[in-house]
Amino acid sequence: MNESIYDDITLEENAKRRFGLSHEIESVILRHASVGRSVYATVYLTKKKQLYAYITAQSSLNLGDVKKLINRMGLKPEQFLPPKGRPHYFDEIGTAHFKSVFPGRTVVSSDDLTYYRTLAPYNPALVHISEIPNGEIRQFDADAHTQWRVGAKFAYRRIKTS
Repeated sequence: MNESIYDDITLEENAKRRFGLSHEIESVILRHASVGRSVYATVYLTKKKQLYAYITAQSSLNLGDVKKLINRMGLKPEQFLPPKGRPHYFDEIGTAHFKSVFPGRTVVSSDDLTYYRTLAPYNPALVHISEIPNGEIRQFDADAHTQWRVGAKFAYRRIKTS
């Protein structure tokens, strides 16, 4: 029991220190679940009823990897939070990659950066979740037929207000 409290405090501190997001955890839906060979995710609900997924890996991850993992977990992302103090982090990295591939060309629109944003390093990752469409959060299981099994059942849909 005490270990989970310490994990929650550590998670709150990491979110504040790395992403500049100050919130309190009300409940953890899925704790330290395997979502890859060396990738783990914690899905939790804050006191303000917002759902987040915190993903860490022993190896490097980029934004494209995190998007794929969130999709395979059965979650619908609302926002991929950039590191603290860098609100345009994904665009900065995407622009740098774009200019290295096309040195003579300028970025005309954000559509030019769509792919190159996904190359931004993103470990650990914090994702604000908008809904769980099927009410099931899946986790990686190498022994399962599809390599994914239900890790937790939880109904959630964020209703946007003005």
